[in-house]
This record gives sequence, structure tokens and C-alpha cells, in this order.
Amino acid sequence: MARRSSRNEQRPAKSRAHGKRSAKRRLRGQRTTVLLRWCVLATLVFVGFLYYSPLSSYLETRATLNERQEEVRALREERANLQARLADSSTVEALAREARRMSLVRPGERLFVVKGIAAWKRAQARTNRGARIGGDG
Repeated sequence: MARRSSRNEQRPAKSRAHGKRSAKRRLRGQRTTVLLRWCVLATLVFVGFLYYSPLSSYLETRATLNERQEEVRALREERANLQARLADSSTVEALAREARRMSLVRPGERLFVVKGIAAWKRAQARTNRGARIGGDG
């Protein structure tokens, strides 16, 4: 029995030493976990950095493409309008209308130049303001 008691006395000493070792292992394990987390974070940041340039280039190119598509749509619309005007201006009626705007007359017609239209319009506006609906009253 004495031997057993001496073994029991040795065991607590071993468990204390074992406790110190396990504390060191736990501390080392915590350090490893923290280091691993930092490495994963650094790797993610690095991968994000590598993706930044192509991604920004893609977004910029897509925005430019959208602008160009809008510009092409506007130009096609303008082209259609111009083609319609061209088709309309090639008719005889449109040609006669343009000739009248440029003060051209047909042979045998008389050209009358009327002056003072703006003053006449102002005078008519004054008299219309003075007149009431329904007569003098």
C-alpha cells in the first residue's frame, strides 16, 4: 500500500505538469486559430484587390456601352425624321411652299408686300381688351 500512496503522490505532480503543457497547447492553439483567421482575411483582401481592377473596367465599359446604345438609338430616330422630311420635301406642294417662303411668285402673279402687321396686331389686341363679351351692356 505504500507503493500505491507513492504513486498517488506522483500523479498529482504529473497532472500539474500535464496541466501546464495543456495550457501551453491551448495557448498555442488559440494563437494558431487567430493566425489562421488573419491569413484567411488577408487572402480574401488580396483576392478582392485582384478582382477590383477587372471589375471596375467591366462596369466602366458597360456604362460606356449603354451610353453608345442610347446615342445610336437617338441617331436612328433623327435619321428616320430626316428621311421623312426628305420624302415630304420632294413633293410639288412642299416645293411650292418653300418658294413662297422665299418670296418667289409664279409667272403672272403679283407680289404684294404688306407692312405694319405687328402694329395692326397690337391695335387689334387693345380693342379686343376693351370690348366685353355680350355687347356694351
